Order: sequence, then structure tokens, then C-alpha cells
Amino acid sequence: MSRIASVLSSLESSGRKALIPFVTAGDPDPSLTVPLMHALVEAGADIIELGVPFSDPMADGPTIQRSSERALARKVSLRSVIAAVSEFRRSNTGTPVVLMGYANPIEAMGVDAFADAASAAGTDGVLVVDYPPEESHDFAARVRSAGMDVIFLIAPTSTETRIRAVGEIGSGYIYYVSLKGVTGAGHLDVSEVARRIPDIRKAVGLPVGVGFGIRDGASARALSAVADGVVIGSRIIEEIENSPQDEVLARVKALVGGIRQAMDSREAST
Repeated sequence: MSRIASVLSSLESSGRKALIPFVTAGDPDPSLTVPLMHALVEAGADIIELGVPFSDPMADGPTIQRSSERALARKVSLRSVIAAVSEFRRSNTGTPVVLMGYANPIEAMGVDAFADAASAAGTDGVLVVDYPPEESHDFAARVRSAGMDVIFLIAPTSTETRIRAVGEIGSGYIYYVSLKGVTGAGHLDVSEVARRIPDIRKAVGLPVGVGFGIRDGASARALSAVADGVVIGSRIIEEIENSPQDEVLARVKALVGGIRQAMDSREAST
């Protein structure tokens, strides 16, 4: 059983839902990436999605785009992101880490080299936004052969064919995009998410984490009533962006800790 599957299974057994925060590696500074990861865990994160900075992140709104720009300006590369995972693993062997990014850096490094290096560093899953599942069988097989899960996005507009394709090769969990558009945009309709998730879960046979549009404890609590986990990214990046560098860790920890408390209060009440 993968580390991701183990964590999600344990949470399900205890009646809790996964909190999955996203941060961009290298933002606001490469020296803070690993301390930020530890701060997220201390605040209650169950799985960490670590963004690989990219110059044209087409699925990301302006907030996460700016975080990529800041990281790239500091020469953060895919290899340095993998090195950060390795450093994190020196003192944390339990929290799953998912690398989330785009195809170009992986293709530039080479799929085989990437899979081997990411696995050796202790990466648990890979989510490549612009690898469509229908065309990713070879990539998914290579990543799984290295002991990592392959995670895919499903959107409100995804067809039954696309959902079935994800179910065939995806593993770990599914990232359901709760909004049409980019990260940080739009209005979250919890009732619509609740309507879609049972069918998606049945079709793919995997836990479903929901992201895009989660801004606070209230929205995380509402979604945790219907999903297996919640993913929050843009709001954390905003906190990083608006904090003095020497206060970033404390402010992010307070934000994520508040969201964890809100989710746990729902779980306690049910």
C-alpha cells in the first residue's frame, strides 16, 4: 500500500477527511520550502502538494502564477524541488508529498530520470496538469513502476470518457476541480460538488479531494462533508505573498491550523 493510500485509509477509518495544502517550491525563497512543508504538517496537513514552478501554468490563476514567477526568479528547477523533498524526508517519513506541475520540466529532464529521482527522494505522487489520461498510459506505468501514484484532475466539464480514462490509470486520489476556470477564481457551489462526487468516486474507485475555490475554514468544512479531502492553494500563497518573510511560517501555520480545526469541528459534530 502506498503512503498516500495508507494515510487516506487511516483517515477514513477514524472518520476524518484529508487536508491537502499546496505551496509552490521556492516561494517566497528556496530556503523556506522545507520549513514551510514542516509547518504545514505541524498545522495538520495530511498530504502536501508541492508545486513545481513553471513559466506558463495555464490552470493556475494570477496568485499561483506569481508564486511560480518568484520561484523561477530564484532559479528553482525541477531538480531543486526534488532535492527539497529529499531534505524533507530526512525528518519526516510519514507525510505523503505529491509533486504538482506541468509536462515541460519533466520532458526536459526525461521521464525515466524524473521518475527515478523523484522516487529516490521520497515523492509519493505526481500530478501533471497537462498530461491527459487518454495519452498518459506509458507515463503512468513508468511512474507507478517507481512506486509513486499518478493523480489526475477531473473538472465539472469532464466527460464520462475522460472520467473512465482516469479510473483506468489513476491512483492515490482524484483531484476534483470544483470550479470552471483557473485556481482562485469563481464562486464555490458546494451543492453542485456534492451532486457530482458520488458518481465520480464510483466511476474511478478512488478517494476524491476537492480543490479550487476553498478560501477559509467554512468552505473547507462544507466540502469535507461531501469529499474525502480538501485541497487549498491560492489562499495559502496569498498569505505567503502578503507576509514579511520572517513571519511567513507562523502566518501559514496559523491559517492552515484554523482550517484544520474547522474541518475537525465538523467531523466531531458528525
